[in-house]
Amino acid sequence: MLKRLLLASALCAAAMTPALAQTPVKIGVLNDRSGVYADISGEGSVAAARMAVEDFKAAEKGLKVEIVAADHQNKPDVGASIARQWYDRDGVDAIFDVPTSSVALAINQVTREKNKAFINSGAGTADLTGPQCSPNTVHWTYDTVALANGTGGAMVKRGGTTWFFLTADYAFGQALQRDTTEVVNKNGGKVIGAVKTPFPTADFSSFLLQAQGSGAKVIGLANAGGDTINAIKQAAEFGITEGGQAIAGLLIFSSDIHALTPKVAQGLVLTEPFYWDLNDGTRAFSDRFAKLAGGKKPTAVQAGVYASVLHYLKAVEAVKSAADGSKVVAKMKEIPTDDPLFGKGNIRPDGRTIHDMYLFEVKKPAESKGPWDLYKTLATIPGNEAFRPLNQGNCPLVNKS
Repeated sequence: MLKRLLLASALCAAAMTPALAQTPVKIGVLNDRSGVYADISGEGSVAAARMAVEDFKAAEKGLKVEIVAADHQNKPDVGASIARQWYDRDGVDAIFDVPTSSVALAINQVTREKNKAFINSGAGTADLTGPQCSPNTVHWTYDTVALANGTGGAMVKRGGTTWFFLTADYAFGQALQRDTTEVVNKNGGKVIGAVKTPFPTADFSSFLLQAQGSGAKVIGLANAGGDTINAIKQAAEFGITEGGQAIAGLLIFSSDIHALTPKVAQGLVLTEPFYWDLNDGTRAFSDRFAKLAGGKKPTAVQAGVYASVLHYLKAVEAVKSAADGSKVVAKMKEIPTDDPLFGKGNIRPDGRTIHDMYLFEVKKPAESKGPWDLYKTLATIPGNEAFRPLNQGNCPLVNKS
């Protein structure tokens, strides 16, 4: 009798084990939580990651997901130190977001060394899928090439044939100036000057006076976040656009325009991969997000965190483990991307996620029906036209034969 009871207990335990076993997944959201990029990423990106885990129904699919977050302070050494601690001591499997290109490049390297996964949403440098590409990295939301092709190309075609750049003096700003210069030249324009600005900085007056004095038709802002907001506000104070020069915000997010208001930013042409009011899917997500974010609509970076976490979890579910980062990233590339915010797409061998980009114009105050009614769509740029061709990035992972 005792033997029968023991056998029955063993069989019962064996039957229950698969239901109880869950694959652990630990996600780290690493971004700027206190500086110039906090509004475009920050706590909003953490909320977006949690929404993705909820919508994926991770627990029902056998995944036990934990999310942690930290502030890299826009410093590569701080970001790299956090990444090493997360990977070595805290059991983090994948790092998401990471605005500030210099920090992203550092995380890219650490992640490859540790064979974890890095899915970037916040940084712009196209070098992540170029010379610095890695089998452990995916670049999801946008990059400097797509921004240059969108805004740079559109401005030249509108008659902005001479350019002067105000460039944030770090990896992102330099990459954005480089890639936009290439587009300007290709379309028959010319760059007549540039000045590097400290990152971050609150006072753009001397730099704007140089740009104004250059006589360039377009002043290109190769910066982002609080720097872009300050530069545009001060340009308005100097009456630069009234004097006939155009301001090209080469990386602008909806949160920036909301802070500036359409009164200041009206008529500004910009490129984004996401806008909350694009379609029913983006509106439904954004309404849910706003309830968690004090009424704020999500930025493209926060939307990118949501979509990329969803896709990452699909890959982990398929692989049945988050331990081998390169294996999970390889599965991410194998599975077509499909989500309500960016639609259908794919991840190329170089790690670049391909989806549409959009050329927007900021509405006039009379056209805006509310504080977040900011853009009108000028054009949809297909992903294969927006991003750099696969064979032109010098990514070592790409077979050019």
